[in-house]
Amino acid sequence: MSDKFNAIDESLNTKYEIAKSQENSSKVEVVKDNQTNDIKKDYEYTRANLYSLIEKGQEAINGIMELAGEGGSPRAYEVAGQLIKSVADTTDKLIDLQKKLKDVEEDVGNNKGPNTVTNNAVFVGSTSELQKLLKQGFLNNKE
Repeated sequence: MSDKFNAIDESLNTKYEIAKSQENSSKVEVVKDNQTNDIKKDYEYTRANLYSLIEKGQEAINGIMELAGEGGSPRAYEVAGQLIKSVADTTDKLIDLQKKLKDVEEDVGNNKGPNTVTNNAVFVGSTSELQKLLKQGFLNNKE
């Protein structure tokens, strides 16, 4: 094989050598998409916190209802009402969390691009050709 290039080496005053490639034995590691794992972790953490808040709120409601029943104070009933509203809002947040998780999973899964295709019709020609076509169109519409 080196005989083929001797004439070129002599004329260019160079030396031809075949370099052997070194094989790289390092393996390419595939990195898993951690985004879905993080979403699941965050969802489960938030869900557990909301459950904990709801349970503590229910215990507080039971306690304040006992106090309101014993003392008959209007302020105790007002606080009980606020606690009930707070626990109800937290349960609504738990349901909203489900919807948000579904939306996030759809967004992560749909990284394909837009679903709609826009076709733009463009006239390729000179302005004089465009004027002729427009003029013919107006004449055809009048007849």
